[in-house]
Amino acid sequence: MKLKLFLFTIIALMSTLTLSAQDDRILTEADGLMSDYYIDDVTPTTLIEESMVLEYEPVREADIAWKKRIWRVIDTREKMNLPFKYPIKPFFTVIQEIAENGDIALFRDEFFKEPMTMDEINGTLNSIDTVSTFDYETYEETIQIVENQINWEDIKEYRVKEIWYFDEETSRMDVRILGISPIKDEIDYDTGELKYSLPLFWMYYPEARQYLAKYQVYTEDNDMAPMTWYDLFESRFFASYITKRSNTLDMRIKDMYDGYDQAGIDRLMESNKIKMELFNLEHDLWTY
Repeated sequence: MKLKLFLFTIIALMSTLTLSAQDDRILTEADGLMSDYYIDDVTPTTLIEESMVLEYEPVREADIAWKKRIWRVIDTREKMNLPFKYPIKPFFTVIQEIAENGDIALFRDEFFKEPMTMDEINGTLNSIDTVSTFDYETYEETIQIVENQINWEDIKEYRVKEIWYFDEETSRMDVRILGISPIKDEIDYDTGELKYSLPLFWMYYPEARQYLAKYQVYTEDNDMAPMTWYDLFESRFFASYITKRSNTLDMRIKDMYDGYDQAGIDRLMESNKIKMELFNLEHDLWTY
């Protein structure tokens, strides 16, 4: 009995020394453990990597009793939309990465009929500037061509195109986002005033859903409850205002109310009116 206890004590002591030696050794890149050992967290997180994208529920054309296209604008300067300009990974940088990787197609038009080539995408996402340098030793001036990426801080708004429809099969109103377009402000650097705002391209959202699900959105309340850009758009966790709905003359709300002092207030009231009509329509389509 004493011999067994002695052998057990020796084996436990040797195991402890072995584990202690493994913990005290210096980790090198050759060990392949650097990324697993130095983590910027309590534990390695895999919720984003393992997130799944749900397929759209199939809808028959015969079951759609009513539908309407809506255009709205997400202003990143609103408090609820601050995640769109999170400095470490703003939303425009996410679009840049998946577009430059060739994961999604970008379109020139909002009808998704004119896809852009990779050269056009690079030309849109990057600007070409000429810089002159002067050599004081040789007294020669040289011209260099410099390629600069678009500054994400110049993207203050995103235009969203979506379609609202009433499904008779489920007896509910639903909405699907069709496209997202970043709006770039062109500034007159001499005066510092805004010249115009230009949509850079259109991203087809149904195609981008699976890639947006791999990028985390910064959440203010709890870092342990990560949200992806897919979750944000599907749950409609953003603030926006309506700028247009499909109509006979294809006019924006801005075009309907323009040219007088109170035009801004009238545009806001019309936008809220369309929003309330969408919420009330589902109730009106029910049959009791």
